[in-house]
Amino acid sequence: MNSRCQAEQGFTLLEVMIALAVIAIALVALLGLANRSLAVNGRIQHMTHGTLLAQQKIAEIEAGVQHAADTEEGADQGYFDEPFAGYKWETTTADTPLPAVRMVTVTVSWGEPERNETVAMTSFLFR
Repeated sequence: MNSRCQAEQGFTLLEVMIALAVIAIALVALLGLANRSLAVNGRIQHMTHGTLLAQQKIAEIEAGVQHAADTEEGADQGYFDEPFAGYKWETTTADTPLPAVRMVTVTVSWGEPERNETVAMTSFLFR
Protein backbone atom coordinates (compact mmCIF):
# COMPACT_ATOMS: atom_id res chain seq x y z
CA MET A 1 0.00 0.00 0.00
CA ASN A 2 2.88 2.30 0.69
CA SER A 3 4.36 1.91 -2.83
CA ARG A 4 1.00 2.75 -4.39
CA CYS A 5 0.79 6.07 -2.52
CA GLN A 6 4.27 7.04 -3.67
CA ALA A 7 3.35 6.34 -7.32
CA GLU A 8 0.27 8.59 -7.14
CA GLN A 9 2.12 11.56 -5.61
CA GLY A 10 4.03 12.81 -8.70
CA PHE A 11 3.66 13.31 -12.45
CA THR A 12 5.07 10.90 -14.99
CA LEU A 13 7.71 12.06 -17.43
CA LEU A 14 5.20 11.79 -20.30
CA GLU A 15 2.74 14.12 -18.52
CA VAL A 16 5.47 16.70 -17.89
CA MET A 17 6.60 16.57 -21.53
CA ILE A 18 3.05 17.02 -22.83
CA ALA A 19 2.48 19.97 -20.47
CA LEU A 20 5.73 21.59 -21.63
CA ALA A 21 4.77 21.08 -25.29
CA VAL A 22 1.38 22.76 -24.73
CA ILE A 23 3.04 25.69 -22.94
CA ALA A 24 5.65 26.02 -25.70
CA ILE A 25 2.96 26.15 -28.42
CA ALA A 26 1.02 28.76 -26.47
CA LEU A 27 4.13 30.90 -25.94
CA VAL A 28 5.04 30.78 -29.64
CA ALA A 29 1.52 31.89 -30.55
CA LEU A 30 1.66 34.74 -28.02
CA LEU A 31 5.05 35.87 -29.32
CA GLY A 32 3.63 36.00 -32.86
CA LEU A 33 0.71 38.09 -31.63
CA ALA A 34 3.07 40.49 -29.85
CA ASN A 35 5.13 41.00 -33.03
CA ARG A 36 1.97 41.59 -35.06
CA SER A 37 0.77 44.08 -32.46
CA LEU A 38 4.02 46.05 -32.75
CA ALA A 39 3.75 46.15 -36.55
CA VAL A 40 0.13 47.34 -36.42
CA ASN A 41 1.06 49.96 -33.83
CA GLY A 42 3.81 51.31 -36.11
CA ARG A 43 1.42 51.50 -39.07
CA ILE A 44 -1.22 53.30 -37.01
CA GLN A 45 1.42 55.76 -35.81
CA HIS A 46 2.39 56.56 -39.42
CA MET A 47 -1.28 56.98 -40.36
CA THR A 48 -1.80 59.37 -37.45
CA HIS A 49 1.28 61.40 -38.35
CA GLY A 50 0.22 61.51 -42.01
CA THR A 51 -3.28 62.69 -41.12
CA LEU A 52 -2.02 65.40 -38.78
CA LEU A 53 0.53 66.59 -41.35
CA ALA A 54 -2.18 66.76 -44.03
CA GLN A 55 -4.35 68.79 -41.66
CA GLN A 56 -1.39 71.09 -40.99
CA LYS A 57 -0.82 71.62 -44.72
CA ILE A 58 -4.52 72.34 -45.29
CA ALA A 59 -4.42 74.88 -42.43
CA GLU A 60 -1.36 76.54 -43.97
CA ILE A 61 -3.15 76.79 -47.32
CA GLU A 62 -6.32 78.13 -45.66
CA ALA A 63 -4.27 80.72 -43.76
CA GLY A 64 -2.96 81.99 -47.10
CA VAL A 65 -6.29 81.50 -48.86
CA GLN A 66 -5.77 84.29 -51.38
CA HIS A 67 -2.55 82.75 -52.67
CA ALA A 68 -3.90 79.19 -52.94
CA ALA A 69 -7.23 80.26 -54.46
CA ASP A 70 -5.58 82.31 -57.22
CA THR A 71 -3.21 79.58 -58.40
CA GLU A 72 -4.09 77.78 -61.58
CA GLU A 73 -5.05 74.14 -61.61
CA GLY A 74 -2.04 71.97 -60.93
CA ALA A 75 0.09 70.36 -58.28
CA ASP A 76 2.80 71.39 -55.84
CA GLN A 77 4.91 69.01 -53.78
CA GLY A 78 7.66 68.85 -51.21
CA TYR A 79 8.94 67.20 -48.04
CA PHE A 80 8.21 68.01 -44.43
CA ASP A 81 10.99 69.24 -42.14
CA GLU A 82 12.50 67.17 -39.34
CA PRO A 83 11.30 65.14 -37.46
CA PHE A 84 8.92 64.22 -40.31
CA ALA A 85 11.49 64.19 -43.13
CA GLY A 86 10.25 60.78 -44.33
CA TYR A 87 6.85 62.23 -45.23
CA LYS A 88 6.18 63.79 -48.64
CA TRP A 89 3.28 66.15 -49.38
CA GLU A 90 1.55 66.99 -52.62
CA THR A 91 -1.20 69.56 -53.14
CA THR A 92 -3.57 69.55 -56.08
CA THR A 93 -5.94 72.43 -56.85
CA ALA A 94 -8.93 72.21 -59.15
CA ASP A 95 -11.93 74.28 -60.15
CA THR A 96 -15.41 73.39 -58.97
CA PRO A 97 -18.75 74.11 -60.63
CA LEU A 98 -18.97 77.19 -58.40
CA PRO A 99 -16.62 79.88 -59.74
CA ALA A 100 -15.88 81.27 -56.26
CA VAL A 101 -14.80 77.91 -54.83
CA ARG A 102 -11.59 75.94 -55.43
CA MET A 103 -10.97 72.34 -54.38
CA VAL A 104 -7.60 71.68 -52.75
CA THR A 105 -6.45 68.12 -52.08
CA VAL A 106 -3.41 67.42 -49.90
CA THR A 107 -1.84 63.98 -50.15
CA VAL A 108 0.80 62.90 -47.63
CA SER A 109 2.81 59.77 -48.43
CA TRP A 110 5.61 57.86 -46.69
CA GLY A 111 7.55 54.66 -47.00
CA GLU A 112 9.46 53.05 -49.83
CA PRO A 113 8.53 54.41 -53.29
CA GLU A 114 7.25 51.06 -54.56
CA ARG A 115 4.97 50.55 -51.53
CA ASN A 116 4.03 54.07 -50.45
CA GLU A 117 1.21 54.52 -48.02
CA THR A 118 -0.82 57.70 -48.34
CA VAL A 119 -3.38 59.86 -46.61
CA ALA A 120 -5.42 62.33 -48.66
CA MET A 121 -7.49 65.24 -47.39
CA THR A 122 -9.68 67.59 -49.44
CA SER A 123 -10.83 71.10 -48.60
CA PHE A 124 -12.85 73.72 -50.44
CA LEU A 125 -11.59 77.30 -50.45
CA PHE A 126 -13.40 80.49 -51.28
CA ARG A 127 -11.63 83.07 -53.41
